[in-house]
Amino acid sequence: MDVNEVLLPGVGLRYEFVNRDGDRIGVVARRSGDFELVVYEAADPDEARAVLRLTGEEADTLAEILGAPRIAERFADLTKEVPGLSAGQVEVRAGTPFADRPLGETRARTRTGASIVAIVRGEEVIPSPGPVHVLRAGDVLVVIGTHEGIAAVEQIVQG
Repeated sequence: MDVNEVLLPGVGLRYEFVNRDGDRIGVVARRSGDFELVVYEAADPDEARAVLRLTGEEADTLAEILGAPRIAERFADLTKEVPGLSAGQVEVRAGTPFADRPLGETRARTRTGASIVAIVRGEEVIPSPGPVHVLRAGDVLVVIGTHEGIAAVEQIVQG
């Protein structure tokens, strides 16, 4: 199924696809972290009808139920709106200094200025992990910052 991404300057991103009935289904990922599920009916493809408004936490729960842990990956697309800001992924490898240790011990944000906004653990997405969240080998950290900051987080985490 084709999913189109539409940048909404100042708002966020809209992901949309056409269902079997010919309706366009859209998910608006707002910069605030909130989400809207909208439907553009086949009879009037220019008029959107908001179906649901969700907080980030509610959207994460719905995504887990629907089996779509790609939200963390797509969150990275929001950085397209901010020049100089990038998103990256850093894997926590077995045997590295921070495997099986709390995220806060990395002091990544303090040391690099980059933020770890989510952890992808298998099929699970852990949004906005706190400093006491224990990192596991195989975790993928979603990092937002400058290219240099992301590289520095990778260097810290992978030793």
